[in-house]
Amino acid sequence: MSNTLELAIELISRHSITPNDAGCQTLIAKRLQKIGFTIEHLHFGKVKNLWAQRGTTTPLFVFAGHTDVVPTGPENHWQFPPFTPTLHDGKLYGRGAADMKGSIAAMITACERFIIEHPQHKGSIAFLITSDEEGPAIDGTIKVVKYLQNKGISINWCLVGEPSSTTVLCDEIKNGRRGSLNGLLTIHGSQGHVAYPQFANNPIHSFAPVLKELCEIEWDQGNEFFPPTNFQITNINAGTGADNVIPGNLEIRFNFRYSTQVTHNQLQEKVTALLDKQGFKYTLTWKHSGSPFLTPPCQLITATQQAIFEVCGYEAKLSTGGGTSDGRFIAPTGAQVIEIGPNNNTIHKVNECVSVNELENLSLIYQQLMQNLLSN
Repeated sequence: MSNTLELAIELISRHSITPNDAGCQTLIAKRLQKIGFTIEHLHFGKVKNLWAQRGTTTPLFVFAGHTDVVPTGPENHWQFPPFTPTLHDGKLYGRGAADMKGSIAAMITACERFIIEHPQHKGSIAFLITSDEEGPAIDGTIKVVKYLQNKGISINWCLVGEPSSTTVLCDEIKNGRRGSLNGLLTIHGSQGHVAYPQFANNPIHSFAPVLKELCEIEWDQGNEFFPPTNFQITNINAGTGADNVIPGNLEIRFNFRYSTQVTHNQLQEKVTALLDKQGFKYTLTWKHSGSPFLTPPCQLITATQQAIFEVCGYEAKLSTGGGTSDGRFIAPTGAQVIEIGPNNNTIHKVNECVSVNELENLSLIYQQLMQNLLSN
């Protein structure tokens, strides 16, 4: 069993459901201390964070990731117990195998090999690990980034180990992410008997034309890196459960995944103007989960594409698709940020798994990337 696989198994066996770390960061810190990293454990609220750094000179290359995982759901639906890492048909099964304990294991073993070969590498290497990525993300990476800024530490290059691959390992490099804006809208009507609609005000009927308009609006046209901004209704709820009652209120939850062509303030203003035009009563609250970020072609992307080609023999394409990541907190500092990791087709699902061969090659890609950037 390889060092990467062994470490991945040890991490997956720990029940680190958000925001629990379950000792993962202690294990990681011990491995990194042995190869010359200075360790800082940063706890905010119930969240554990780890900052480990080797060297004090620039450029600073950072591996970023998270030890927390999403809940398993009914464990009897799994082929193998989710916190009992299991090897089967060339794959490693367990919660967090792909998202993203496998990546963390690959980062650490890549670092161990690289430092043995290049003990006097140029620049510095660091790890930013949190247990608050799958949760609210308010006491994790965002707090560590503020801590680093207060200390005057600037990240030049950052690799987030999120599962970015779609067909084969590292076929895509995430060089940005769309912004995410959530809305909770309540349309206020008046409850009544369905046989006497003249004495009620049905909020569903009031909102129906607005729903059509919201779904048909072209918010922007996107650009060469981002698809057009996307609006999606995620939940609609109204009524008492009775067939003969007109509901008094209608609750709608929706989400924007938006490009760099528009701001979250502009989206809010446009939605509010549309609602105000209708003349019905409503309340609307917003939650902005993160702004879009983009790392255009640069030294980090070139070095990553070279590393993937040297290990896998094919060209990786750039992509900004998918959900949000902690890269949204790091990119605004001026760092070049990318994401590469394992296949994402089982993440957050029952029977999450990662290919053992891909896990080994991922570690080699991470090592080759450091070779391309930091070898003297």
